[in-house]
Amino acid sequence: MPTSMETSSQTFPPAAAPDVIRCGQADHAALATLAERYGAVLAWVESDAAIPGSFWGECEAGLVGNTLYVREDTPVHSALHELCHYICMDAARRTGLHTDAGGGYEEENGVCFLQILLADVLPAMGRKRMLADMDAWGYSFRLGSARAWFESDAEDARDWLLAHDLIDSHLRPTGRLRRD
Repeated sequence: MPTSMETSSQTFPPAAAPDVIRCGQADHAALATLAERYGAVLAWVESDAAIPGSFWGECEAGLVGNTLYVREDTPVHSALHELCHYICMDAARRTGLHTDAGGGYEEENGVCFLQILLADVLPAMGRKRMLADMDAWGYSFRLGSARAWFESDAEDARDWLLAHDLIDSHLRPTGRLRRD
């Protein structure tokens, strides 16, 4: 079955650093508060150090247990994407989490949808900028852009998040972790 989000053929991170909002530019307290809302801890890594638990390496966020690792140069979209993996995975995977969040197509689509919604709680980010940053970084969707996917092709992601009680019927995040 085709998925709404397709795997990009690009290398992550892109060779030329796109203009995206980085964690160093974001409200540190708001990022930490958002992570804490879901039982995760935001940990800052020195600028010259490797990011623990980073699946993609370079400046991409990392996950080990309930700790979300970022550097000043980590894109906010990467931090939210990894946090949303933590939120969307089942409890068994969350217990042994180290680097590879795993999950299937439905969960990955849910992760992308939720990261777009959560962008609205971060000052200077918001949904519109998240969508632009996702496109700039190379997220790949059938309809050609994150916005087109979110607005016209993400019913499966929305339904998946609703079924797992991660958003409500008004598309508001519930602040809960996936239980099953």
